[in-house]
Amino acid sequence: MSDTAASWESRLAALWSAIDRHEPPDFVAQIERLAAELPSGSAIGLFERASAQDSTGHSDLAVPLYRAALDAGLSGPRRRRATIQLASSLRNLGNAAEAADLLLVELRAPSDELDGAVRAFLALALVDLGREREAVAMSLAALSNYLPRYNQSLARYANAIAANAEHRTK
Repeated sequence: MSDTAASWESRLAALWSAIDRHEPPDFVAQIERLAAELPSGSAIGLFERASAQDSTGHSDLAVPLYRAALDAGLSGPRRRRATIQLASSLRNLGNAAEAADLLLVELRAPSDELDGAVRAFLALALVDLGREREAVAMSLAALSNYLPRYNQSLARYANAIAANAEHRTK
């Protein structure tokens, strides 16, 4: 990463760490100014703008920006974050089915530190879709990765609940 890119990322991180010290419109405006330093149509700029809108209660404004960021080729950890955040925003706007579809695809992505977040937000979408047993199974499977003990037992129970939920829907 170049010094300029590192400086930009550092300023961005500082702004995000201070989000609670800003009024929402001021925070969004500052993110917009930072994003304007990037080339027009930058996937990273679009993602950061979407995240700012989302974080200040404007899922409706965030969704098209997340979609644009992904369409512009957003990559790396931001791509997965954008998918999770897009799904969460869609769910908040009443489109739990599309949210679940996005996150089910994301479950097949290479594993990383966001696996639990994918499962947690998928569980929320499943609840909204009336698929509570699957949601509980998804949540328990995610939780099993963070327990100091009983990980395998909890994961097996989660799989059993999921299998039972699938059987009930057929």
